[in-house]
Amino acid sequence: MEDKKNNYFTNRVDKVINELKLPEGANKELIKLRFLDEVEFYEKKRDYAKRFYNIFRFTVTTGSIILPAILSIGQMDPNKLPTNFDQVTYWSSWSISLIVTISNGFLQLFSLDKNYFNYSLTVEQLKTEGWQFFGLSGKYEDYKKHDMKSYKTFCKNIENIKRKQIENEYNGKADSKKKNFNFAGEFLKFKKQMKKSGNLNDDSDSEEDVENKKPPPINNSQSGPPPIPNRDHDEDNKSKEDDKLIQETVTDGSN
Repeated sequence: MEDKKNNYFTNRVDKVINELKLPEGANKELIKLRFLDEVEFYEKKRDYAKRFYNIFRFTVTTGSIILPAILSIGQMDPNKLPTNFDQVTYWSSWSISLIVTISNGFLQLFSLDKNYFNYSLTVEQLKTEGWQFFGLSGKYEDYKKHDMKSYKTFCKNIENIKRKQIENEYNGKADSKKKNFNFAGEFLKFKKQMKKSGNLNDDSDSEEDVENKKPPPINNSQSGPPPIPNRDHDEDNKSKEDDKLIQETVTDGSN
C-alpha cells in the first residue's frame, strides 16, 4: 500500500512536470531526479522509521500497563490464587520488564522518534515547495511564468531543505559560505538614501573614506606614572606642613 501511494504521487507530479513550460537551459529531468527522487527517498525512510517506531512504542505502552496489573494480582491472598501462581507472576513480570526495556532502548539507540518526525517534516516541505513552484504561489507568486530565475530559486530551495535534513540527521553543521558584512558599503548606501530623501547634506564621505577612517593612534612615547589627583597633592602638602611645624616646635623647645 505504501509503495502504491508513493508511485501514485510520483505519477501525478511526473505528469505535471512534463506539462511545464520551462525556458531554454532549464532541465525537466533535473527536477525529476532531484525533486521526485528525494521525495520518494524520504518517504521510504519515513515509512521504515514509522513501522518500527509504532511497534516499539506499542510494546512499551502495553507492557507498562500490563506489568503493574500483574504485580497487583500478586498482592492478593495466596489461598485464593492458583497453584504456582507466584512463579508465573515472577517470570511474567520479568519477561515483560525485559521486553519493555529492550524496546525503549531500541527507540533511544536508533532515534526512531526523532527520525520519523524529521523525515515526515522533510517530505511535507519538499511537496509544499514543489506545488508552490508548479502553481507559482506562495514563495513564487511574484513570478508571472516559469522563467529561469524561478527555476533557479526552486532548485536552491530544494537543496536548502536537503541540507537542513542532513544537519538534523547527523547532528552537525554543514559548511555554509556566509558573506562578510560590508560595513562601509552598507553605510554608503544608507547615506545615499538619506541624501535622496533630503535628510542629509551633500558632503558625505565615499566608501574609501569610510574604510580609511581610523581612530587616532595612541601616543605611547610619554612614559612615567600618571598624574596624582589634587586630593593626594593636598594631603602630601598638609603632611609636610605638619612635619615642619613639629620640627620648629622641637627646635624652639630645645633653645
